[in-house]
Amino acid sequence: MKRIELLAPGGDIASIKAAIHAGADAVYCGLDKFNARNRAANISFSDLNGIFHLAHKNNCEVFLTLNIIITDSEIPAIITLLNKLINTSIDGIIIQDLGLCYLLNTYFNRLKIHASTQLTTHNKGQILFLSRLNSTRVNLSRELNINEVKELTETAHSVNMLTEIFVHGSNCISFSGICYMSSVHGGNSGNRGRCSQPCREQYLTSPAGKDFPLNLKDNSAFSDLHQIADAGVDSIKIEGRIKKFHYVYTVVKAWRKQLNRFYQQEDLSTEKSALYSVFNRDFSNAFLSGNINRDMFIDNPRDHSAIWLSQIDGYSTDAKLEQAKADIYDDRTELIRRVETEINRLSIAKEPLTIKFSGICGNPLKIELTTPDLSFEVFSEVYLTDTGKETLTVEMLSHRFKALNETEFFIEKIDVQALPDGLYLPFKELTSLKKKLLFQLNGSIDFIDSIEVPQIKRQQSVSNKTTLSILISEEKDLHYSNGTDATVFFQLPNSLQYKYSGLIDIFRSHSELIPWFPSVLTGNDYNAAVEFLKDLKPEKIVTDNSGIAFEAYKTGIRWIAGPTMNCINSFSLLCLKENFNCSGAFISNEISKAQLKGINAPDDFDLFYSIYHPIVLMTSRQCFFHQVTGCEKDRIDDNCIPHCIKTSSITNLKGKTFMIEKSEGNLHRIFNETNYLNTDIITDFFGIFSGFCIDLRNINTKTCIPENKKEIIRLFENILNRDAGSEETLRSCIYPTISTQYRKGI
Repeated sequence: MKRIELLAPGGDIASIKAAIHAGADAVYCGLDKFNARNRAANISFSDLNGIFHLAHKNNCEVFLTLNIIITDSEIPAIITLLNKLINTSIDGIIIQDLGLCYLLNTYFNRLKIHASTQLTTHNKGQILFLSRLNSTRVNLSRELNINEVKELTETAHSVNMLTEIFVHGSNCISFSGICYMSSVHGGNSGNRGRCSQPCREQYLTSPAGKDFPLNLKDNSAFSDLHQIADAGVDSIKIEGRIKKFHYVYTVVKAWRKQLNRFYQQEDLSTEKSALYSVFNRDFSNAFLSGNINRDMFIDNPRDHSAIWLSQIDGYSTDAKLEQAKADIYDDRTELIRRVETEINRLSIAKEPLTIKFSGICGNPLKIELTTPDLSFEVFSEVYLTDTGKETLTVEMLSHRFKALNETEFFIEKIDVQALPDGLYLPFKELTSLKKKLLFQLNGSIDFIDSIEVPQIKRQQSVSNKTTLSILISEEKDLHYSNGTDATVFFQLPNSLQYKYSGLIDIFRSHSELIPWFPSVLTGNDYNAAVEFLKDLKPEKIVTDNSGIAFEAYKTGIRWIAGPTMNCINSFSLLCLKENFNCSGAFISNEISKAQLKGINAPDDFDLFYSIYHPIVLMTSRQCFFHQVTGCEKDRIDDNCIPHCIKTSSITNLKGKTFMIEKSEGNLHRIFNETNYLNTDIITDFFGIFSGFCIDLRNINTKTCIPENKKEIIRLFENILNRDAGSEETLRSCIYPTISTQYRKGI
């Protein structure tokens, strides 16, 4: 029977120990920077080797999360970190950033790449995209149902890639990696691990009577292990790097017992008392079961444990609830004490080693290395002499062999009693001996010297005239471009299969249109998008979906990466060009003017930027209207996405309003109340961008715009032509707007 890896969170050292003690097969943890759980305690690099030693001694692997998007100014620091990691026993690196992926593949390819859930992987093309980037495993989007998981796992296995899915812990209401709600409001980007969870906040009571209309129950697939195994999933992942060690221990222990029952072909447990005894918001497996329903929501983001216990006991009075809270507190206090006692016996201290040097003039230098668990010896290929630059003393040898302290061991003693005074050995030979020792200590892995990564040089100015493009999504708006030189992008819906023939007809009747593919395309809608490419054979496309990017690359179609592919550094652009023949990319609107200055595009690569658009804060497979206005349906069915058209809004307690939209053929989305407008970038980066885009789709926000959208196009053209007074005129016609991210960045 195939073993399924149990992958546990490690937000700090105590949680890592708890996960190992509870029976995890692997843990994932982050350093104090470059990871998508910035609110976790995380660990320092100096702790890593001790963690590796403890974990590997207990048959547990360790994966490091570097799963954020990285600015150009941070590239030197990430290269320094990779130069350290490559000489450790790390088992994998979890990443989101395509630039980091390029660095790993090109310069640090000994490190295994794991694709983070932040890469929003939900279709077959995205699996093939990641395979071309040498990902060895992928964390699939948690919105997928078990049949979709099975299909993607089969695709992954066909290209020697493993899959993992989240089976327990917090649910995001938005697809991960394309949620910008926290970023736009407060500058805390989810793509930087700083999500402030505005979806969990309290809002003014909605017409449906809900105070927390975006708050989902936690995910738990505890009873779905047979289906997960049948789908071929390689790893089941527990969410919780901001949870405490007692939580990690309890959940991992419960899942380990469940896995053992499965391996022993016993009936799976339906008893979830242990899972309810630690923090939870109640549980749902609705995404995995494919039953996306009203019951996934809970109008309380706080711990559900006491409520669950009082319900078990009858939930008859408020006093009963208070007693349940007291009981939970007492039980949890005892659990913390017991687990803390147990994990304190586990040590991440490095193991000591003794190095003994011996030899005489005219003979090789002999080095005997001893640790508590092993001993070995190596000999120099060059003989000892009585002349040279620096004699072999304890101080000199301590300095020359200090790299051994960067392993899972530390030098406790250097013994030179059997080495006469006044002997020499060339520095080059000492370096060779050091590498031999490191090879043995690192499990027969060669030591790699520090790798220099060349910088990407800035292109000359792209052109003296930057083009304007417009984005529309309805046939009735095609006339907007009449009389202008603007390029016209046409936004395709998420549910492409239901409007397929009509859309094909539009594009065949208007050859000037450039298709723009959305960020989320699942199942048959992805298949329809692939067929659309084959039928239409467009000269060029824009895509926010890496699966469609792969298909375009495979069929030789010129393609441009859309803004939600989150390109924010030079190496991400190089990654797309060299691996997928990408011709250009929209730079993410998340980054600031200062952060944007560091970006250098590769040769013959166009840069684009959206200077005016409604701001999509999140995209969800769930229905927002269950909690906001109410909906006659209890669950999402096959008619909801293609046919439902609704709008509403919610307002938080700070007075910020968010526009909720469900348009025909699209998933549910939340938009910012005011649109993004940034004309400063036109002069700030003159000659750098090939094109600026304005989004003229019919999305209702609080931004007022002229009824005649041709007037908007004319005003933007005037700004590009640097006509005097044009910017003031534009701002008097389009208001209010924001450009906060261009000032603050990530």
